[in-house]
Amino acid sequence: MAYVAVKGGSQAVLNAEQLVEYYRLKGQSEPIRTRQIQDQMRLAVDRAMSEGALYAPELAALALKQAEGDSLEASFLLRAYRSTVPRLDYSLPIEGVHMRPIRRISATFKDIPGGQILGPTRDYQLRLLNTLLTEESSTSTRELLREIEERLLKQAEGTELTPIFPKVIESMRAQGILVDIPPQEQAEAEAEPYDITRRALVFPVPRSARLQSLAQADVGSLLAFAYSSVRGYGDAHPTLGEVRGGYLPIQVAHPLTGEAVDIGEIFATECEVVSKAFTDDEKNGLDVVEGGVPKFGLGYGFSFGQNEVKAMSMSMLDRVMSAAKEGSAHGASGPASNEEFVLLHSDGIEASGFTAHFKLPHYVTFQANISVLERAQGHQTSLSAQAAGQRQQAMQQVQDLLQSITEQGNEQEQE
Repeated sequence: MAYVAVKGGSQAVLNAEQLVEYYRLKGQSEPIRTRQIQDQMRLAVDRAMSEGALYAPELAALALKQAEGDSLEASFLLRAYRSTVPRLDYSLPIEGVHMRPIRRISATFKDIPGGQILGPTRDYQLRLLNTLLTEESSTSTRELLREIEERLLKQAEGTELTPIFPKVIESMRAQGILVDIPPQEQAEAEAEPYDITRRALVFPVPRSARLQSLAQADVGSLLAFAYSSVRGYGDAHPTLGEVRGGYLPIQVAHPLTGEAVDIGEIFATECEVVSKAFTDDEKNGLDVVEGGVPKFGLGYGFSFGQNEVKAMSMSMLDRVMSAAKEGSAHGASGPASNEEFVLLHSDGIEASGFTAHFKLPHYVTFQANISVLERAQGHQTSLSAQAAGQRQQAMQQVQDLLQSITEQGNEQEQE
């Protein structure tokens, strides 16, 4: 086999880049404006921001347009851009109770403080293609918006709006049915948060590092790990305490007074799940506080934008991994309980990058593999030939022995 060098170099790369633009534009349809992507593909924008770990809707829309809708590539572009931006300050911790929710539901109780708010969701729609969207126009969309706004304003007349809603989890904590925060996690919460953008993960990692890693992980990976823990490769069967989506204020400390100052808000999704309780008779060391009283465990999830599947999966995995550290049974088995395995293999950008690197030239290493293979084949051929020679020699010896015995028998008969 002959080996030749690949020719083309930089010009071939430039041609490939031009072809990308050609295939994006060859249909000659009207170019999609980034504002259209930001407004009408908001869930794709939210996913790109979440996995790119950068809250910037305009840039996320631009990244999606550049990546032709590839969410991983768009997230990669955002994270690469983020690495070039100077870090000016850190925001102050904010609690989800301060969120102005547009959606808030709970599966633990039917009646919750403030009531259930369905908000914008497709959870209750039939999964049927809406062919009317193919005929959508600016006129039809303006008319639909006018009808919806008029109906909402009419329904809101005389209704007092409540901007702040209490957490469902807090009512459970007041009832004494939630497990207390483990001492280790309490100490980690009081310490300086672990910044995964500046420090490599060293296991075991504090919970702050775990939550940061999960928050920017690929939603499909988190879903697969969480699903595995529920479906048989673990023993986690959580109940949705609350999932809320809305506008969360961002605060920084005033440089002169040190007081908290609102500088804006972001749209985010927050989720808290509770896991089933065990008794000492069933298992040992499962979500049990002093006195042997069983309680529910708690898991937390957070994501930029409206991304409930990711927030729920994240909260389930957080509960499973916390339980594993605490020695609880529902965190003791399955791949989802292995913190190192989950965190190092759920980042979509790293995973796709490593997978994509196999497209790069591997000519030298593959030539070495072929040389090893040829030597192994030659050695195997030699062994096969040697074995065949030994078998032939053995067969010849058997034939000679049989012939000798036959001749002796003939001589005895003649005598």
